[in-house]
Amino acid sequence: PCPAWLPVRPFADSAGCCCKLPTIITRSQWGARAPRNRVPLSTPVPYVIIYHTAGSSCISQASCSQLVRSIQNYHMDSNGWADIGYNFLIGEDSRVYEGRGWSTVGHPCLRLERYITGIQVPSAAALNIAQDLIQCAVNMGSRSSSYILKGHHNVKATESPGEALYNVITQWPRFQA
Repeated sequence: PCPAWLPVRPFADSAGCCCKLPTIITRSQWGARAPRNRVPLSTPVPYVIIYHTAGSSCISQASCSQLVRSIQNYHMDSNGWADIGYNFLIGEDSRVYEGRGWSTVGHPCLRLERYITGIQVPSAAALNIAQDLIQCAVNMGSRSSSYILKGHHNVKATESPGEALYNVITQWPRFQA
């Protein structure tokens, strides 16, 4: 069993190891639209890609849910994607919002489409949560224990995740440019 000090939603992996699973707001809780399709990820995934949203922030579950719905609408209606592009998004309210989740391919990024999980990190306050989420993914077998961490602009010509956040993640374990 998991020790009592773990947060509200502890997770024990198949080996009985616990991880600090952040509070995850499910798709139904934030009011997601149904995806047009879902493509299963081939696990364990060897990459983790860090993205950011530019120009928007949220500080409560209500405002973050609205923001995630807006992002999903933009991705589906303007970009023509099957669903929101990201596997998870982290709000400034210290909650994780399920995008495509642990086992579904996010929007393709170059030819790595079956190997990437996107985690949107809108502020420095969410960095510890992002690291906890990555560790849980490893403990669950969803991500390889030897995963490679990259910033979005390492795999696509974009400014995401922004220079300040990029400089932070370059110091994280497993980062490779």
